[in-house]
Amino acid sequence: MRGIGSLAGLLIVAVIAGLIYKYEFNESQAPGVSTPVQTIDLVGVKNDLLAIAQAERTYGAEHGSFISLSELNSSGALAIAKTSRDGYTYEVQTEPQNFHVVTHCPTATYPGCVNYSIDQTMEIQTVP
Repeated sequence: MRGIGSLAGLLIVAVIAGLIYKYEFNESQAPGVSTPVQTIDLVGVKNDLLAIAQAERTYGAEHGSFISLSELNSSGALAIAKTSRDGYTYEVQTEPQNFHVVTHCPTATYPGCVNYSIDQTMEIQTVP
């Protein structure tokens, strides 16, 4: 009888551990990402967003205005020369006192993917 109780206890611990693993794994994936390659691509996209936004902030502080992505590249203010990554394209929308950098995801390649944006607050947000 004691062996059955130990086995039942072990089974309960295994089920709880499995549920915790599943919960943590699902929480760590970004929306619209289903493979490790897509996760790596998304990390690169978010890093590019941060780099573009930082270049805009620096340029804005030095010149008092914000400029387009192509102007950031040609002025040397942006260290990366990319305007896209793995199907995601980048767009900079400027106004006199602020900017938004927006990604456009490749829905044909990655159905259900999510667009992201960043502004002078340096917070990456999902875009509907």
